[in-house]
Amino acid sequence: MRNERSAQDVVNERQPNIFQVIWSILAGLFGVQSKNNRERDFNQGKASDYIIVYVVLVLTLTIGVLIAVNMVLDAAAK
Repeated sequence: MRNERSAQDVVNERQPNIFQVIWSILAGLFGVQSKNNRERDFNQGKASDYIIVYVVLVLTLTIGVLIAVNMVLDAAAK
């Protein structure tokens, strides 16, 4: 057995950064999350980070769709 840990092992043990969390949430929303990322998220991530980012992204997407629909309806009415 080795007592030394490789640099890759140390990198794999760190918590995901904010960009990795956002990417994971977006991939999950669109159904294209990879197995490796999903395992990283469950093993190393904090649930609160993912919940907060999820709520913000869903609200942003919802507001964006509402704005787009209203713009199209306004343009069609003229």
